[in-house]
Amino acid sequence: MAYIYDIYEENCPTRQVLDRLADKWALLILDRVKHEPMRFNHLKRDIKGISQKALSQTLKKLERDGLISRTVHPTVPVTVAYALTPLGATLKETVAAIAHWAERHMDSVLNAQRAYDGAAAGR
Repeated sequence: MAYIYDIYEENCPTRQVLDRLADKWALLILDRVKHEPMRFNHLKRDIKGISQKALSQTLKKLERDGLISRTVHPTVPVTVAYALTPLGATLKETVAAIAHWAERHMDSVLNAQRAYDGAAAGR
């Protein structure tokens, strides 16, 4: 028997996945590995501002959720590559739409914030 998930229920496990996907680092990582596997240091260089700890923790969570895979290559030194899994690949368009929506609409968001802040100051 299949479980019926309801994202509006407080204890529904889907909330954990939504929490993960709402994380800026997770979105940026998923968007970065959408075309090809990437090494840890390459991700760290490409995603400006992410700490080594945040990158490591987010990669582990995404791997645990089955969204990315981790492949260890027996080189000297050992290299590790991260790639989308088939499940993670189902998010390609969604992740790109959300991540790049922010780039396209940031001016409008900033204008709305200034208008709100100006109106709030007059209250």
